[in-house]
Amino acid sequence: MKKLLIVTLTLLLTASFAWAGQNSNSSTSSGNKTSSNSNRKRGPIFRATKDQVNQAQSILKERRFYSGDQTGKLDTATRDGLRKFQEAENLQVGTLNKITLEKMGIPLTEKQKTM
Repeated sequence: MKKLLIVTLTLLLTASFAWAGQNSNSSTSSGNKTSSNSNRKRGPIFRATKDQVNQAQSILKERRFYSGDQTGKLDTATRDGLRKFQEAENLQVGTLNKITLEKMGIPLTEKQKTM
């Protein structure tokens, strides 16, 4: 009976070490990917102000790309309208970026001008 207990515990212990070794290898390899991505410096992120979003919503309404309220928030309906505007103006489709604001004639902040 003692031998059976010792053999069972030995097998469990061996299996747990093998399992832990596999997990540490997989987390190390995915950890390397994360750390290499985090080492890259990302430039400043362009963000439209609430007033700019409000002005863009107004322009999108005038052009009939957007029918929602002027909330100053980039909600789903606003993003859909922006996509339609950008496609119509042959712009890169994405979010409310510097080029789109300039195409709409919406003034940029001093910080945005340097980006």
